[in-house]
Amino acid sequence: MIYSLKHFFGEKKVEIGQKVNFSVIRLEQENDDGGQGDVLTKNPVKVQPKKPKLFKVLLHNDDYTTMEFVIYVLQKCFSKTLDEAQEIMLKVHHSGVGVCGIYTYEIAESKTSKVHQISKENGHPLRCTFEPE
Repeated sequence: MIYSLKHFFGEKKVEIGQKVNFSVIRLEQENDDGGQGDVLTKNPVKVQPKKPKLFKVLLHNDDYTTMEFVIYVLQKCFSKTLDEAQEIMLKVHHSGVGVCGIYTYEIAESKTSKVHQISKENGHPLRCTFEPE
């Protein structure tokens, strides 16, 4: 048996541009005691969205990129303050790698691409990657 949305939600009018909240509806069959047949009831089920997986964006040390350029990239691409950028730059310089930020996949990918683009435009071989947190 097929029911339309009109059957479940009635004759409600929706204006163009109006936001409508559609929730997941589960239909269950129940037998009544009189043997008259089945009754369909609707029980709204709340669906909790999963939290997105997070990724660390990493800068890698090299022998050619200047410390000043690394600070510039951190400020431009990652909106870091001068103090934060200097701290990350020193971490990259001393340990070989430093975490620039933690983002969802799409944002991490975008920031990594932007670092590579700016580095290439300025003639630096700065390496930037991202990995799951």
